[in-house]
Formats: sequence, C-alpha cells, structure tokens
Amino acid sequence: MIRDICKDAVFLARKSEPAGPEDLCAAADLLETLKAHEDGCVGMAANMIGVARRIIAFDDEGTYRVLFNPEIVKKSGPYEAEEGCLSLTGTRAAKRWKTIKVKYQDEQFRERFRTWSSWPAQIIQHEIDHCDGILI
Repeated sequence: MIRDICKDAVFLARKSEPAGPEDLCAAADLLETLKAHEDGCVGMAANMIGVARRIIAFDDEGTYRVLFNPEIVKKSGPYEAEEGCLSLTGTRAAKRWKTIKVKYQDEQFRERFRTWSSWPAQIIQHEIDHCDGILI
C-alpha cells in the first residue's frame, strides 16, 4: 500500500526501533511508496511513512533493495554532499563517506554484510540517518 509521506519533524527526529518479522508488511509498503515516488526519490526509511522501525528501501543502481536493521560498520573517503528529502523542505549539507560496509538483515532476517560505494552508499547513509533520528 502506498502511504503518505511523514513530514512531522518531531516524529522523524526519534530514533527508530529494531525491525522484526512482524514488520514485513511495513517494509512492503515502504518499497511500494518508494516506487510511487521514483521520479523524485531514490531511497526511503520507514519513519518517512510513519513507521518507527529500522527499515530502509533504496534504488541500488536499478535494483530496489530493502534492508532491515542496517548499521554502518566501516567507512572510508569522507566528502561533503548536498541532499534533499521528501520529508523535509529544501536541501541540506551532509558529511558522507565514499565507501561503506553495512551490516543488515535480509527479508528472512539473516545477518548479511555488503560494501557499497558512490551514489548507492550516499543513499544508504541518508536513510540510516533517518533511522537514527538525524534530520540533515
């Protein structure tokens, strides 16, 4: 189900709770909502649709991915970026990393590790900030 985009800064500033198997429907809604906004959005966190769980969905160079409980465990190559967000007006400066290694869970809640670089890495960092209640 396509959900409305949450623009409540107080809600968005709260740290999200860990996700579990009971959140699979919310993850499906998140992915459907992201696809509905694909013309102006490349990633979303669950709190952007009003669900305070650590779930992100993003366009990984043409393939949509959903990560549960993502956490950056290694990072390299800092740089400054300018980012926009569907939940917030305007753009904001953000410090990002060119390459990140992420620990996450897949849809079966198996622990995984993967390294991303460049644009997908920037998207993931933005969405993990959402999970951590960081409004850039």
